[in-house]
Amino acid sequence: MSYAYLFKYVIIGDTGVGKSCLLLQFTDKRFMAVHDLTIGVEFGARMITIGNKKIKLQIWDTAGQESFRSITRSYYRGTAGALLVYDITRRETFNHLYAWLEDARQHSSPHMVIMLIGNKSDMEHRRVVQKEEGEAFAREHGMVFMETSAKTSANVEEAFLNTAKAIYRKIQQGELDISNEGNGIRIGSKQPAIIPGGSSLRPGLQGSGDRSGCC
Repeated sequence: MSYAYLFKYVIIGDTGVGKSCLLLQFTDKRFMAVHDLTIGVEFGARMITIGNKKIKLQIWDTAGQESFRSITRSYYRGTAGALLVYDITRRETFNHLYAWLEDARQHSSPHMVIMLIGNKSDMEHRRVVQKEEGEAFAREHGMVFMETSAKTSANVEEAFLNTAKAIYRKIQQGELDISNEGNGIRIGSKQPAIIPGGSSLRPGLQGSGDRSGCC
């Protein structure tokens, strides 16, 4: 399947915030209550349409453990968009956002679009981070903010699509040099898409890991 552009995404944040589950929900429309911890990276892809243009999203889901941080940093390079995820039921994942954001901006293109995601909105009864806190953090650091639930799929589609729309606007406004792949954008090819149907999830450097209800 041909496409006009390919956008490279990365999903970042602490272990267990639901990064892999967000990716699985977006690419395959399904939820796994128990998911192996990501060891290294996982990869997913999906075709979307913006402004009558076919766009392929190439999405890298990174490990949240400190021991894999150097691997994660290597995936910031040449990335057009990032989803920075925390868990609304775990205060420490919100407290670590600044470190993740600083790391991402240090190792990525200054044009990278970052969306802040407060995941697990279906667990309102266990909420410890208020929505207003997420909104304030995003506003302070120039990000778009959204709360999602990988379990119910609430706002998952919108999170990925809104990030793509922001990138596409930058292209239209001439803010991004699409000839420079360092910006995480590739002009489309007429070659068949790697994944039939435009949807897949496969392990990258994943090992067996520990079983964890990460979503």
